[in-house]
Amino acid sequence: MASVLKQYKVRDWMTPNPITISPRTTLPEAHQIMKEKRIRRLPVVDENGHLVGIVTLGDVREASPSDATSLSIFELNYLLARLTVDKIMTRKVITVTPDTPIYEAARLMLEHKIGGLPVVEDGRVVGIITESDIFKMVVRLAAEE
Repeated sequence: MASVLKQYKVRDWMTPNPITISPRTTLPEAHQIMKEKRIRRLPVVDENGHLVGIVTLGDVREASPSDATSLSIFELNYLLARLTVDKIMTRKVITVTPDTPIYEAARLMLEHKIGGLPVVEDGRVVGIITESDIFKMVVRLAAEE
């Protein structure tokens, strides 16, 4: 199977044209998009479509207030509604290109303990490859053998 994996590129298994958000997107908006679209990560792009960060469901949950806060629910909602993803996003994003071998993308995810990678071409996000995409590939290839 290893030799078969080497012939596949990220472009063969990525999700093209992923949902992206702006750095000015609020945390509640980002969380709502993730819930509605059933996704766990959102690439953050500037007005020119260039990747500037990534925010994950874990980032959003971590930024949520703890139960130990002394603020009222109204104060919390007020503050959260103004918190934008540029305050919590990861700025140094590990990326791949459409021509990256799929095994290299899998290796990067394992090495850095991340579940997905934005696929970037000329600085613009053209896709996303996740561990779920790689699992689908492995299952499909194993079924064909």
